[in-house]
Amino acid sequence: MRTVIQRVKHASVTINDNVKSIIGEGYLILLGVCEEDSEEDVDWLVKKIIGLRVFDDENGVMNRSIMDIGGEILVVSQFTLYASYKKGNRPSWLRAARHEISVPLYECFCRKLSEALGKEVGTGEFGAYMQVELLNDGPVTICMDTKNKE
Repeated sequence: MRTVIQRVKHASVTINDNVKSIIGEGYLILLGVCEEDSEEDVDWLVKKIIGLRVFDDENGVMNRSIMDIGGEILVVSQFTLYASYKKGNRPSWLRAARHEISVPLYECFCRKLSEALGKEVGTGEFGAYMQVELLNDGPVTICMDTKNKE
């Protein structure tokens, strides 16, 4: 699984001119799933994200987690995180998982992240055309890949 985690002041996702989800301070997470991913990848990623300390403490040092600040999370599926750009100028999406693999893992990720956070996470709609708005805070943007855990 690949993620782009952005620390935000607020974020939202809109589908067909209707706001599907909106959050305040926290994370906007773009999530990509590949064919080799499993629930083990979900568990590792959830633990890392919940423990990630990128929010400022009273001294202005990034030392607080999402749990420490009572933040919110919005998760948007993003198959394009698995783009291959080695040949030509049109990306290939061959490494992105098929729906029968990616949908259950996306839903599992959102469910386990909600459980760990202790509140519902906002979501987009898998496979839909979405507009995502955010106010990146910092900016702080972190990429994680479960195939590169070290």
